[in-house]
Amino acid sequence: MSAAHPQSKLRVGVFDSGFGGLTVLREVLKLLPGADSIYLGDSARLPYGSKSHETIARFAVSSARFLHDQGADLLVVACNTATALAFDEIGAALPIPVIGVVSPGAEAARGASPEGGVLVLATAATVQSGAYSRALRAVGIDAYEKACPLLVPLVEEGWVSHPVTDAVIRIYLDEALKAAPEASTLLLGCTHYPLIEPAIRRVLAGMGRTLAIVDSARATALATARLVAEEFPEAAPAEHPRREFFATDSVAKFQRLGAEFLGQPLDEVKLVDLGG
Repeated sequence: MSAAHPQSKLRVGVFDSGFGGLTVLREVLKLLPGADSIYLGDSARLPYGSKSHETIARFAVSSARFLHDQGADLLVVACNTATALAFDEIGAALPIPVIGVVSPGAEAARGASPEGGVLVLATAATVQSGAYSRALRAVGIDAYEKACPLLVPLVEEGWVSHPVTDAVIRIYLDEALKAAPEASTLLLGCTHYPLIEPAIRRVLAGMGRTLAIVDSARATALATARLVAEEFPEAAPAEHPRREFFATDSVAKFQRLGAEFLGQPLDEVKLVDLGG
């Protein structure tokens, strides 16, 4: 892959089926503060996880192509379902580097788990795909995946520090740790989960368990920064980096919830129609 022209600005494209990928963008911006960024939340067509493989691939490729058409020099697929089920199709459709969230999370878990296995908390669709188990086995790590379908709606309700959320987390962790008692590392396999990492740590402490916690959003941002250093070594930081946000549905809701995920206000979100 050829590097950008000397002193050209770098535009990082990030997409997810909704808001969760903004936790990935938040980490990317910490590491690449001088890069322009373009984010697309395909909220009109979520959840991806309930769709067929073919439909997910079609949605993901159309989202990826939109960001490429907007000038993205590289693409971060900040959606676990799209990464798990359509990563190859996305890569084949674009002439730019593409990075997903699964492999970086697995690599980070390997570094955090010299002994014991990895417990992956994720959505039902991601668990059913088996993507994290395959990625972790590929680096020699045993994995147990636990579907946590109630956590995303709780996060989107804003209940990131709420007794109900703590109770749900405890139920999921209790079930998971009974099934995988030797686990030494907990991998957050959903981009919503960084918002409830403090709650997860609190619940684990109450259970008397100590696990290393790996945030796949942070791991993906680190992998993105490494890719930029390799592929775009001459890219110059922008003096005033542009942050553009697009959503396929409910701009007002995207601005409200997105600010929580990104950790800063979203001054403008543009509505875009990518079809069905």
